[in-house]
Amino acid sequence: MSLQTLLELPHISISYDHLEEWLFADWNGDQDLASVQHGATEMLRLMSQQRCHKVLNDNTRVTSMWSEAAEWGGKVWFPAMAAAGLQHFAWVYSPNVYSRLSTDLTLQFTGAYPVVSTFDDLETAKVWLRQM
Repeated sequence: MSLQTLLELPHISISYDHLEEWLFADWNGDQDLASVQHGATEMLRLMSQQRCHKVLNDNTRVTSMWSEAAEWGGKVWFPAMAAAGLQHFAWVYSPNVYSRLSTDLTLQFTGAYPVVSTFDDLETAKVWLRQM
């Protein structure tokens, strides 16, 4: 990856991959409603700024449940991302079962657009996103 760091915070790092032309979000540690909303809002801002249509969202290092943000993510944030141009979203699960459940719950609240696919590892997610 040819990454340019756009934002570095304790709970999320957001970069732009100039070769792949996608936003890369790397979440870290315990998450809750406030951290998810803040990080996701920054993703929306930076995706719009970079004028990209793909996101690689890595939850590998997320260590907690964040289900209180699931409905907001599915009903508010994903539609806003789609309106800003998001077409494909590759979501890498955390190995933490509760974080994984939070991801699945978010997707239950998410409509058919943008196209969101979940993965157990980063490399498989990259392969899928490249094909889109």
